[in-house]
Amino acid sequence: MTSWQIVRLVAGTFILLSLALGVPGSPIFVSQWWLAFTAFVGANLLQSALTKWCLMETIVRKLGARAGA
Repeated sequence: MTSWQIVRLVAGTFILLSLALGVPGSPIFVSQWWLAFTAFVGANLLQSALTKWCLMETIVRKLGARAGA
C-alpha cells in the first residue's frame, strides 16, 4: 500500500470507530465527546486537501511506506 492509501484507511477507521463510540444508539456507545474526534479527523482531511500536506502521511512515510503517485 502507498502512504496516501494508508492515511485514508486510518482516517476512515478513526471516523467509523469514533462514530460508533459517540452515537447514543450504538451498542458500544461511551460518550458523545467521541464525536469531537470525528470532527478533528474531518478537519485534518480538509486541511490536507487544501494545503497538500498531511502530518500522518509524513509519519507513515518515515515508517517505511512508499510514496503514492
